[in-house]
Amino acid sequence: MDDDEAEVVVTLADVARHAGVNASTASRALRQPGRVNPETARRIREVADRLGYVPPSERPRVRRSHRPRRHVDAVPTIYDVAELAGVNPSTVSRALNVPGRISASTQERVLDAANRLNYRTNPAARALLTGRTSTLGIVVADITNPVFFPIARGAEREAAEHGYTLVIAESQESRQVEAETVERLMRSTDALILGMTRLSDTQIQELAAQKPLALVNRHLAGVTSVVPELGTGIDEALAHLAGLGHTTVAYLSGPRESWMSFARWKVIEARAAQRGVTVKIIESGDPTVEGGRRALPKVIASGVTAVLAYNDLQAIGLLTATREADWQVPGRLSVVGFDDIFGADFTSPPLTTVRTPLAELGALAVRRVLAVLDDRELDADEQRRPLATELVLRGSTGRIGKP
Repeated sequence: MDDDEAEVVVTLADVARHAGVNASTASRALRQPGRVNPETARRIREVADRLGYVPPSERPRVRRSHRPRRHVDAVPTIYDVAELAGVNPSTVSRALNVPGRISASTQERVLDAANRLNYRTNPAARALLTGRTSTLGIVVADITNPVFFPIARGAEREAAEHGYTLVIAESQESRQVEAETVERLMRSTDALILGMTRLSDTQIQELAAQKPLALVNRHLAGVTSVVPELGTGIDEALAHLAGLGHTTVAYLSGPRESWMSFARWKVIEARAAQRGVTVKIIESGDPTVEGGRRALPKVIASGVTAVLAYNDLQAIGLLTATREADWQVPGRLSVVGFDDIFGADFTSPPLTTVRTPLAELGALAVRRVLAVLDDRELDADEQRRPLATELVLRGSTGRIGKP
């Protein structure tokens, strides 16, 4: 039997392998479930359903006929395509998943039959043949934080251009939840992107050793990372504040586990010293609007005249608290956010912020993780492409005592 005729279907052995049991256990679970541990039987049935396993006794015979399907209201299967094209189901699988293995004429006949029947491939069956699910996973710290909207949008568009589906999950700013979420995604995706991860270096390195992985807003040696260039935007912000007469500035920090919060602080500390500006750090830890609101008493007690917040949500919360306390901005305090999220210009006054190219971060993370997945290098221009930050001037900064 030649290569085009060799029949490849989802077998009991495939089900057993994916369920982590032997074939006899899988057989008992599907035929006599009462003889198998209920949890094991349930897992095996779920795997069988996901893979599209059909017992040999129930598989339809393939008749070499060009008759169209009679039940046009039913979902077309690979057997229907094979019948219409006059080939074996295995040939249809290769035509749709690994086309280089069959002749051009057979390929064309199969594709024509698939199009006529409006057939869509089964992702689980395709994964068995190719080892790929054509799915990427991205885990974000807080799905309600607008900073993730453009990151996810940029990643999704890039993934779609390469024929991948993007699955988005949330860690709720919890290292434990993130670890559990990543563990689930590891089994069903080809590669992972971690957005502002709270995992430890060791955890990330262990994951990267198992599956292609990219980090957004975090650098770790030996792991693919996408990090914006912080110096330009922070330097512009400090120069702007110094030009307005501010000599003492505070940095309102983010979560302690945040690599990016520490990275921004180190750049702010270095660039402030270069400009003769005294900078203090105010511990917040809560990268939310409420975290910014609660920080106002600490800001006032510090005696600073300007604040650089870890992110825009904190800055917006701080603006809200100043308005409630009748603490005039920018007359008594200037506030600068970070990221330029949607809505940063809706505040009163509109928020001055350091803009980050968020959508490009997501898109580049996809391109880089796919390069790892395909074991190829990005071209030189792609590797050198800057992800520069920049200051966006609005109404929340001004001279001391002059609203």
